[in-house]
Amino acid sequence: MEIAIIAHDGKKAEMVQFLNEHKEVLLRKNIKLISTGTTGSKAEKAGFVVTRFLSGPIGGDAQIAARVAEGKCNMVLFFRDPHEKHPHEPDIIMLLRICDVHNVPLATNPATADLLMRAI
Repeated sequence: MEIAIIAHDGKKAEMVQFLNEHKEVLLRKNIKLISTGTTGSKAEKAGFVVTRFLSGPIGGDAQIAARVAEGKCNMVLFFRDPHEKHPHEPDIIMLLRICDVHNVPLATNPATADLLMRAI
C-alpha cells in the first residue's frame, strides 16, 4: 500500500507527530510513504523511509495527483493549513479533485487521518 503524506508549513510538525503515533501500523503493514519535498525531509529526519517528490509549490502536489490517477497511490494524508493563503491553491484543489474522481481516501486533518489509519 502506498500512502502520500503532505503538510503545509504550519502542519509539518503535526504530520511527523502523527506518523510517530502510527509507526507500528506503518511498519507492520509495510506501507510505502511518498511525499512532497519538505514534508518528506521532515519525516526522514524522524526516521521514516519516504520517497520524496518536488515541493508542493513547484509541482509536488501534481506529481502525487498523477500517482493517484495512475492507481499507484492508495491514500492521501494532506494536513492543510486553513489559516494561510497558498499561491499553489489550484494544484491543491486539483489533487483533492483527483482523489474524489478516483475514489481514493483523503484526510485533510489528523482526526480523519486517524480514522483512515484505524481502517487499514
